[in-house]
Amino acid sequence: MKEAYLYEKMENLRVRCFLCNHRCIIKDGARGICGVRENQGGTLVSLVYDKVIARNVDPIEKKPLFHFLPGTRSYSIATVGCNFKCSFCQNADISQMPADHKRIMGESMTPAMIVEEALASRSATIAYTYTEPTVYFELALDSARLAVNKGIRNIFVSNGYMTKECLEKIYPDLHGANVDLKAFTDRFYKQQCGAKLDPVLKTLQTMKEMGVWLEVTTLLIPGLNDSKEELEEIARFLVELDSGIPWHISRFHPTYRLLDREATPPESIRKARDIGYEAGLKYVYTGNLPGDEGEKTFCHSCKELLIDRYGFYVRKNRIKDRRCPNCQAEIPGVWE
Repeated sequence: MKEAYLYEKMENLRVRCFLCNHRCIIKDGARGICGVRENQGGTLVSLVYDKVIARNVDPIEKKPLFHFLPGTRSYSIATVGCNFKCSFCQNADISQMPADHKRIMGESMTPAMIVEEALASRSATIAYTYTEPTVYFELALDSARLAVNKGIRNIFVSNGYMTKECLEKIYPDLHGANVDLKAFTDRFYKQQCGAKLDPVLKTLQTMKEMGVWLEVTTLLIPGLNDSKEELEEIARFLVELDSGIPWHISRFHPTYRLLDREATPPESIRKARDIGYEAGLKYVYTGNLPGDEGEKTFCHSCKELLIDRYGFYVRKNRIKDRRCPNCQAEIPGVWE
């Protein structure tokens, strides 16, 4: 256990956590919505600081990050817990373990051990992923600080519900992020995730202002967030933020508590991709459709094939000095 960052003490041994936008007020002996931050006698502690539940070496493309050091490895870790309760969570066995099973499990690992393993695996980045990095922020932040000193960059794969205070505390040692923009209505966020939309939009804006390389993912769920109007709203928001932000539109498969929906038809994913391009986005990708043309990178200016991908693997990368070899257009991203 470790005393939590980003909280304040209140009267009657209560504390207010301001790590994420739930901003939980927690009584003595109770935990926040995430299930892994506990008030112990008026001191908020992280119950997962040294409990890593998952660690793997992944291709960076699996995050997915397509414009951040393509073809490199990312040492990827998680603890249990999440500040969302998504009905369609693909990693619910670990993200919802504290809520569903009242258990906190994990292998003891210090930040120094995490960085050492990342170096040994020849990873260019450490990805804080699988669950929600915000809820194990103390471990992520301490690891990120050490990683930077060893020449390793840090990325979050996140639901985007962290506070501005959280982002300011890790700045400038967060270099990239893929943020889920799960829908564009409060109704969806409330009913399917137990959260609100606006804080996620503000996080995207803050990350962009801070210079964090940003990519966005939307899991397309039939009948819930796949209307033409909603997809157009998401695309317009991203264009206004930065038309160079890559938008990943991913195929849903029934899982966890959302088993009454069909898998997303591939054609729906491709139509959503077209909507993104029509709105003015430069890079829109299809996800969970291995072999689809939509997972390749084409120059936004001349349409030349720049990065040939199959699934999470890069077959060829033709970007040189951040530019298209055909028309010399600058391609947004982190390439070296």
